[in-house]
Amino acid sequence: MDTNILLESGTNELEVLEFIVGGNYYGINVAKVKEILTMQPITPIPNSHPCIEGMFMPRGDIITVMDLFGILGYDRDMESDSDMMIITNFNNLHIAFHVEQVLGIHRVSWKDIVKPDVTINANGTGMSTGIIKLEDRLILILDFERIVEEICPETSLKVSEIDELGERSRSDVPILIAEDSPMLSAMIRDSLERAGYTNLTVKANGQEAWEVICKLKKNKGIQYGIKLLITDIEMPVMDGHRLLRLVREDDELKNIPIVIFSSLINEDMKRKGEMLGANAQVSKPEIGDLVRIIDELLEQAE
Repeated sequence: MDTNILLESGTNELEVLEFIVGGNYYGINVAKVKEILTMQPITPIPNSHPCIEGMFMPRGDIITVMDLFGILGYDRDMESDSDMMIITNFNNLHIAFHVEQVLGIHRVSWKDIVKPDVTINANGTGMSTGIIKLEDRLILILDFERIVEEICPETSLKVSEIDELGERSRSDVPILIAEDSPMLSAMIRDSLERAGYTNLTVKANGQEAWEVICKLKKNKGIQYGIKLLITDIEMPVMDGHRLLRLVREDDELKNIPIVIFSSLINEDMKRKGEMLGANAQVSKPEIGDLVRIIDELLEQAE
């Protein structure tokens, strides 16, 4: 499957691959999809998590296969001829997800994706990052990072890397963070505070971060309110690439150092970030690398 998305960078659009599990409709950002395959022979892994079906080896690469039926709580008697594998690439991992059927790709705006409320995503613990209404059905965009993290906790932010940085001085340099996951935003805040950065403003998406920037620009000058911006890519309402583009197109803001911290730092997305003017791009969960890059960018700015 060709996943080179023909979208202009920074337009706040994405392409969503729609698929079925348990008779219901789900979606994944095409930027996370490497390819789609018909079901392949799978080798079971002894003593593995119940939702790990096993592994297979396409073209010499060993890939873990996760059972989305079991992960989402569906009973399944047997495979059907329509069963597929969605091979993903995020967080520097290649993982296959077993699904019932793949339907197609839809181009949508982040503005049209509804963020789940607390009844669906209480305390940020749900498995859906957004909902799309398409014709007569609802498509839930799944939080694949959370799914993998719950099965393999070692894929989460490597907070222990902060301790490895050793004794550090405190800094009140103002830093703005755009991150939609409540759990990750709390972990990023905690990690940066432990690394010595204490003046942090965290917002849930690019739109909220942009509103903070515009308010600072209007009231007292951006140079007093933000010295560095950290942004995720995938966020409802406004994504990180759109936020980056807005900042770089504004003469008063264009020199703010910007770091993309995302699970989507693959070759294609990295090229987009570079075209839009990101100073650095760090793949989750490398929080230690993020701190080192923040140190470097702030030192250069001074």
